[in-house]
Amino acid sequence: MRPSGYIPRQLTDKGQGTGMASWRRWRTSILLFLAVLGPGFITANVDNDAGGILTYSQAGAQYGYTLLWTMIPITLALIVVQEMCARMGVVTGKGLSDLIREEFGLRMTFFMMILLVVVNFGNVVAEFSGIAGSMQLFHISKFVSVPVCAFLVWILVVKGDYKSVEKVFLIASVFYIAYIAAGVLSGPDWHLALVETVKLPDRGVWRDKLYVYMTIGIIGTTISPWMQFYLQSSIVEKGITVRQYKASRLDVIVGSFFTDLVAWFIVVACAATLYTHGIRSIADPADAAGAMKPLAGQYAFILFAAGLFNASLFAASILPLSTAYTVCEGLGLESGLDKSFREARFFYWFYTLLLAGGAAIVLIPNFPLVRFSILSQVLNGVLLPIVLIFMLRLINKHELMGKHTNSRLFNAVAWLTTVIVVALSAVMVWNGLHP
Repeated sequence: MRPSGYIPRQLTDKGQGTGMASWRRWRTSILLFLAVLGPGFITANVDNDAGGILTYSQAGAQYGYTLLWTMIPITLALIVVQEMCARMGVVTGKGLSDLIREEFGLRMTFFMMILLVVVNFGNVVAEFSGIAGSMQLFHISKFVSVPVCAFLVWILVVKGDYKSVEKVFLIASVFYIAYIAAGVLSGPDWHLALVETVKLPDRGVWRDKLYVYMTIGIIGTTISPWMQFYLQSSIVEKGITVRQYKASRLDVIVGSFFTDLVAWFIVVACAATLYTHGIRSIADPADAAGAMKPLAGQYAFILFAAGLFNASLFAASILPLSTAYTVCEGLGLESGLDKSFREARFFYWFYTLLLAGGAAIVLIPNFPLVRFSILSQVLNGVLLPIVLIFMLRLINKHELMGKHTNSRLFNAVAWLTTVIVVALSAVMVWNGLHP
């Protein structure tokens, strides 16, 4: 007679086997994701650089929670654009500027590279400005912080290989959690913040030119031209293949979601402190941290300032690296962190020149850093639609992408994103020329 609760051994083994098989599939998926984690997550997070923090801080200070609605459509657009780059990288095994040169010729590539170098150099200057401002909040002179940080960044990139550099960048990405903590400590109106995130603004706001300009600024600072080139180049250098594509796509989605979650908390933090207390304008990101100190307390101030330093140092590493990748690929020269200085002389010398030049400009007394940063954003707006159109033409070439071209639905979403970015970029340029 069988005891109560008896289960046949065959059923037990079968259940255990099914459970073990399910666990193995999950474990394999997790390990595969961790293996390709990096390019998408890093690229998206670098976008929250000094210029991005300034834009999000100003949005919260000037308009409170009313611009939070932009975060959902911006996140979707960012995922679409970044996923296209990731797919081209894994399918072709080539960087974006390399593909543009092969498909559209050297002359077109050279013209685009000149624009990209100018834009990215302006962004590098903005990053060192963020380093200087954040360290001055802790009473460290920019004549100490900027040269030391520039040297540390140079050593990291020039002496390290791709795997070691990527690990440092991933650790730096995690430190963006400081902004989430700062947002929580600022004591926001959570109900109002969540409502404004999902509610479209009233029609009347579009008569406010400054509101329109700030909306464009948020979109422009989230989807930047350099991101597409760096993402595809890093995917190629990491050696991600078509078999790992699904995990790479998840890397892009997680990175895009996390970076815009951080941006959401920056807006919320400044809305809860600066806007609530009538501080409507800030000149640079460090001003936002400084103004937060008496309003949200010492801990929120430290987190916001430390987050600014991390973001600026992180971006100061990536932006010149992205530019060096793009130029070398476009000219057919050797590039990559796994190459030695002797094997890729132009790549490393060009990186060094961008880094040293950006740091040196910040040390010039009375240099108009804010105006220079705004100019680089206007040029960003000019270049981005061109890059997006190149990307869409490339990804729909069957002889290049095979069965991995865009679907009709994906093309519709991507072209709609491009048209919107073109229109918004045109308005941003117009507003820049006619403030």
